[in-house]
Amino acid sequence: MSSSQNSPPPVAWAQRKNVVFLTICVEDCKEPTITIQEDKIYFKGTGGTEKKDYEYTYILYSNIDKEKSRSFVRDRNIELILVKKEEGPFWPHLLKEKVKQHWLKVDFGRWKDEDDSEDEGEGQNPDLEEMMRQMGGLGGGDSRPSLDDLEDEDSDDDDLPDLE
Repeated sequence: MSSSQNSPPPVAWAQRKNVVFLTICVEDCKEPTITIQEDKIYFKGTGGTEKKDYEYTYILYSNIDKEKSRSFVRDRNIELILVKKEEGPFWPHLLKEKVKQHWLKVDFGRWKDEDDSEDEGEGQNPDLEEMMRQMGGLGGGDSRPSLDDLEDEDSDDDDLPDLE
């Protein structure tokens, strides 16, 4: 494998009306370069088990507020909260170019449909606060509301003793 060719890191994304969550899935990435601009994100870093070099510029579908957007470097990944320049309709895709990228996935753990986000109007932006809370912990799933639905389904499994 030639090491001169830097490749895009694996990325997962989700969004709300006002923010885009971008997770760069590179472990142990010490001191990465992350540049947040209105229409693009630049990332360069080395990490993962193979200490691989990654570098990529993400040209975003729409503009973000670079002053309010934040990045958090963690042991297991790098998380970015990109505040949309204009709150409103969901972006149909993360990048301006509508090309299927093998390294880009939807973060279903954080994804909410456009209709869902209307229902939780307590507080101005509960999602952002919830997001910051999650980032404080090491991914303890208890603050993720989407898991509640799964627990209800699990209770039906009590009728299936054959599986043990």
